[in-house]
Amino acid sequence: MELRAFGRSGIDVPAIGMGTWRTFDARTEREQTASRAVVDAALADGITLFDTSPMYGESERVLGEALAGRRESVLIADKIWASARSEAHEQIERAFAWFGGTVDIYQVHNLLATDKHLPVLEELKAQDRVRVIGATHYKNAAYAELMTLMRTRRIQMIQIPYNTGDRAVEKRVLPLAEELGLGVIAMKPLGSGTIVGRPPPANDLAPLARFGVHTWAQALLKWVLSEPRVHCAIPATSRPGHATENAAAGNPPWFDSETRNYVARLAARA
Repeated sequence: MELRAFGRSGIDVPAIGMGTWRTFDARTEREQTASRAVVDAALADGITLFDTSPMYGESERVLGEALAGRRESVLIADKIWASARSEAHEQIERAFAWFGGTVDIYQVHNLLATDKHLPVLEELKAQDRVRVIGATHYKNAAYAELMTLMRTRRIQMIQIPYNTGDRAVEKRVLPLAEELGLGVIAMKPLGSGTIVGRPPPANDLAPLARFGVHTWAQALLKWVLSEPRVHCAIPATSRPGHATENAAAGNPPWFDSETRNYVARLAARA
C-alpha cells in the first residue's frame, strides 16, 4: 500500500482508506463481529486510515471496539456534526473515549456550524489531541463556501466526493487545494455503489491488467488515485473480500491520462 504525504500536514496516509457510512452501523453482535472481520482484512492488506462520523449511527463505537488493542497502528478521521457547542463537546468526548484520547484528522462535517467548531479544534490541535483539522461536504453547491474556508488556512485538509461520475472538484477545488498544500480525501470513489454496480464486460478490463487492475472496483479506485492531487480514497464495504480487493488498487503503477480517459468512457457507457 503506497503512503502519500498528506499535503503539508506532516503525516503520511495510505492511498486507500476505509469509510464506515452505513457499513459499520452495526446494532447486533453478529453485525459487530462482521465489522471486526472487515477491519481485520483491511489492516492485513495495509489499509490504516478509517473515516467515521457521529452521523453514521453506531459506526464510531463499532470501529473503536474493532480496533481495540490496535489503535496506535491506524489513523482515525472523525467529524463533528452538531449545531450547538454543547452537542459538539459531547461528540468530541465520546470520540476521544473510543479512540484512545486522540483523533488524527478531525473534520467539520458538511461545514455545519464551522465558526463554532474551528476554535475548539484549534485548541485541541495545540494540545496534540488532534493532528489535522479538516472540513467536508458532499454537495457541489457548497464548494464556494468550502473554498472560502480553505483560503483562511485554518484547515489542513478537505474531504469531497470524487469519482468518474462526479468531477466537479477538478475545476476549482483541487487546484486550490494544491495551491494551499491541503490534504484531499475522496469520498464516494465508487459513486455510492451506483457506478461500481454497472461493470463493463470483462474484455474491456483486460487492457488495465498491466496496472494491476482486475476488477471494476479496482479500476474506479485507481482512476481516483491517479489524480495526483488526491491523497486518499475511502470506499466503504461490509465484506472482508472487498476490503482486500480495494486495497490492491492502492499501489502503483498509476493510470496515465489516456487510461483515465478510457476508464471514464467505460463508466459513462455502463
